[in-house]
Amino acid sequence: MATQTEEKQEKQGTVARGFQPLGDRIFVTYTEELERTAGGIYVPDSAREKPQRGTVEAIGKDVKNIKVGDQVLFDKYAGTKIKIDNDDCLILKEEDVLGIFVQS
Repeated sequence: MATQTEEKQEKQGTVARGFQPLGDRIFVTYTEELERTAGGIYVPDSAREKPQRGTVEAIGKDVKNIKVGDQVLFDKYAGTKIKIDNDDCLILKEEDVLGIFVQS
């Protein structure tokens, strides 16, 4: 049984860092870690794999299967990359999320 707060959140979505995704959009933050070869050489951004894991910061009102705080896996080239407060963020559609990491 959903509480009144949960019902309100489902209808309105959530806001993070002054940004509210619309519809079935999800606001995700991620970090691009420095990657090194076995020999200790840093791999440049242009040769590095794009991150595929992030934390859901806010969701639109039509998102059904994902909640704020979930760790999600998404397609490499999915979404729109933006920068807020010097942090790399993505705006994804719910359908671009491949799965949710489950805490054991």
